[in-house]
Amino acid sequence: MARKDDVFIVADHLLTPLASGSDANFDRLSTGQGSVRHHDHLFGLDGPFHASVFDDRDDHLSEDGLTRFERMLLQCGQTVIDRVGIDPADPGLRVVIATAKGNIHLAGRGDIGPELVDRISLHRSARLIAERLGVRTPPIVLSNACISGLLALIEASMLLRSGECTHVLVLAGDILSDFILSGFRSLMALSAGVCKPFDLARDGINLGEAAGAAWLTTDAGLAGPDAIRLHPGAVTNDANHISGPSRTGEELALAMRRALDAAAIRPTDVGFISGHGTATVYNDEMESKAIGLAGLQAVPVNSLKAYYGHTLGAAGLIETIVSIRSLRQGLVLPTLGFETPGVTVPVNICSERLHGSFRHFLKTASGFGGCNAAAVFSKT
Repeated sequence: MARKDDVFIVADHLLTPLASGSDANFDRLSTGQGSVRHHDHLFGLDGPFHASVFDDRDDHLSEDGLTRFERMLLQCGQTVIDRVGIDPADPGLRVVIATAKGNIHLAGRGDIGPELVDRISLHRSARLIAERLGVRTPPIVLSNACISGLLALIEASMLLRSGECTHVLVLAGDILSDFILSGFRSLMALSAGVCKPFDLARDGINLGEAAGAAWLTTDAGLAGPDAIRLHPGAVTNDANHISGPSRTGEELALAMRRALDAAAIRPTDVGFISGHGTATVYNDEMESKAIGLAGLQAVPVNSLKAYYGHTLGAAGLIETIVSIRSLRQGLVLPTLGFETPGVTVPVNICSERLHGSFRHFLKTASGFGGCNAAAVFSKT
């Protein structure tokens, strides 16, 4: 039975290099397909690397004045609006947009003057997308490194529970550019091959680009049998380093425990964890410690980073939408590339397709600056 403060996810859409559509993406993932590929001299960079990128990477402004980043979010948002059937001009609708870098690729287009600064600004993109969708309420932008997508879902649930609105359209996306790839290369964080989350031989991340959308609502009338309940999430910060995560995992563990408490469930009730699992030495070690500290070491954990690469600010939403399919279909996807445990705290990494009847899953995310987020999602 629905409660007054219940928040439901009733529709979603994924746009990735693997497929367009959430179901189409999950169908391909469930057969072991991913979109991380070997590339040479992509974006004008010297040398090979692995990444997940769209075949059509036209990053110029289109005739309608939108960038590729904005077009991706617009496409996802319009698809979900059409599916739900709610008038986007409804005053009870808010839009929350999550991204790590937005239109940062435009910074390489010449001198940085006021006009270019305004065009790169995230608030400008948010206004353009909201206007094209026909949304009348002011959009909200969240850009908090790689927890942005999950943070947007948590923020949306707070807006809904406060009674400020009835519906929230969450959009998340990021695209790759020479700026982003060069930055991660300078940190020596890019893997030489397809990444191997939590594995002894892991040596770094693959990057990826993608976009997604989800419709959240407190309107129980829209919540059919496939709706997913989102419980209040939790956000913490370890304040350890600008790019290096906590060495103890205590802060992510705190977010996990708070998320479980908010959902009124125990660690043994969690069917699986959709981990952040970047395949960097320090992140996976920190995350495994956090899982242990939260009493979740027996719960199956998977990472989707070897399928899509790390999609930056979109990752939290992209991976949540995939995990919703796992919850509904009773199929947890394996962690591609995982063979030999490579973290000091034993955790139950899912290395093969896992079938079962799952009621809840926990999503985690971490990012530069020490930010962490966690939230529980449940069948209705």
